Amino acid sequence: MVPTSIFLIFVVASLALVLVPGPNHLYIATRGIAQGRAAGVASAFGVETGTLVHIAAAAAGLSYVIARSATLFNVIKWAGVVYLVYLGVRTLTGGQEPAAREVTPQPLRTIFLEGMVVNVLNPKVILFFLAFLPQFLHPEAGSVPLQIAVLGGTLLLLGLVSDLIYAAGAGALGRRLRGRSGVLRRFSGIVYLGLGVATALTGRST
Repeated sequence: MVPTSIFLIFVVASLALVLVPGPNHLYIATRGIAQGRAAGVASAFGVETGTLVHIAAAAAGLSYVIARSATLFNVIKWAGVVYLVYLGVRTLTGGQEPAAREVTPQPLRTIFLEGMVVNVLNPKVILFFLAFLPQFLHPEAGSVPLQIAVLGGTLLLLGLVSDLIYAAGAGALGRRLRGRSGVLRRFSGIVYLGLGVATALTGRST
């Protein structure tokens, strides 16, 4: 099991990371502003479900393999870029007819799944688990996969709390912007495209 002193340091370091606004927060906030608090919350749970996938992959050693393989890393990276660009273009166009070019409400299940896919295909998260978590692992303290599960689960819970705060704030802001669907549509589409560009610029680090 992870030593208590190491675990406490990990919690402090993780808090510093999850409190700083990042791509996940931006994605969640965009959903909350465009479609309300429930959509932001669904996005938050979707994103952290994606984090759960990364934790399982890290525990199984897959994150290391992916990060070390240029081909696998690039396949995941560009799949994420394509998906984010698709979301951006779909949001900006909104349909074939001008009358349909509004912020089209998405089912919460769809929003949840999109959040999960966005995070699973985020190469920065793979590199994060490869570079950050290993610093707190101690093989002499017991099972390494179990330590990854404990630390990763802790990070997930802290991240979820942070995500839900952003979702609630975005939902409140979105209520003030109701009636400006054109502005919301353009804002959401540009954010997705921006996240796609940021993902495209992500490279492997040593």
